[in-house]
Amino acid sequence: MIDGATLGARLRERDHSAAPAVLNLVENCTEGARGQTEALLAMLSPAAIGGEAPGHILGITGPPGVGKSSLLSRLVAQWRAQGRSVAVLAVDPSSRRSGGALLGDRARIEVDPRDQATFVRSTAAGERLGGLAPATRAAASALAVAFDVVVIETVGAGQSETDVADVADTVAVIVQPGAGDVLQFLKAGIMEVPDVLVVTKADLGPPAARALADVRAALASLGEREVPVLAVSSAVPPSGIEELLDALDRHRARLDLPARRRRARRMHALADFVAEYGERGLRALGGRRQAERWLVEEDPGLDVVGLRRALRARAGIG
Repeated sequence: MIDGATLGARLRERDHSAAPAVLNLVENCTEGARGQTEALLAMLSPAAIGGEAPGHILGITGPPGVGKSSLLSRLVAQWRAQGRSVAVLAVDPSSRRSGGALLGDRARIEVDPRDQATFVRSTAAGERLGGLAPATRAAASALAVAFDVVVIETVGAGQSETDVADVADTVAVIVQPGAGDVLQFLKAGIMEVPDVLVVTKADLGPPAARALADVRAALASLGEREVPVLAVSSAVPPSGIEELLDALDRHRARLDLPARRRRARRMHALADFVAEYGERGLRALGGRRQAERWLVEEDPGLDVVGLRRALRARAGIG
């Protein structure tokens, strides 16, 4: 069995080679592995490391085929040119047979396999359409201790938009010209999710300009909070990549990071609890909304492990 505390110590030393073992541990659903995952998270809690993990946890979501993986390849290259280490968790649909990821997204992200400071791994979405499995949440929070940037790339369907917003410091929602993405995005009612909106395929010219104008007009008409809207192209030569990186960094710099991370830990603990105890456990807590309200009241800076224990005690589960 992999020792969670040892892995935690390696991540605290920024040992990037520990990343594959971390993913293997958090995705292991056996009883012994759950205990070692708790040991890992305890080693990497804010109390243990003296503050929040320094890595920027970034969520990238959008409809299938919008160009997320091509854009991410460009972003990874730029981050590495800046000397930043990068971990990418590409969330794939779960295999019906194994429960694991189908590995499609990892194959589309271009990285140098010899680069030890870049880690790309496909991870299963879990049982809900487009959702994030608890293992992805655990992996992202753990890897943020060792990597400068941790990206969660999701398929942008069903639950993924709200799930990734519960985990990431910054969320970039990607749409493309001429495919109805903008209207679908508005109909989905997720306008509170993006911190940055990105229109891809800017090299298409007028269609991209129209999509950009449509998004900006929609945001203005809905009276939503101010969200940067950028146009990018991943084609050769790429455009808008540096501007997008600047927008992501500016959001992170303005963020109340401790508050955002506290909420992420509460949602992580609740996701773990629901994955283990299901609807029966939720009913014992009075439902999801009641559980979320109670966690806010209960949370005096507890880590994920402490919050999970509090939820079990609240539900009367030994």
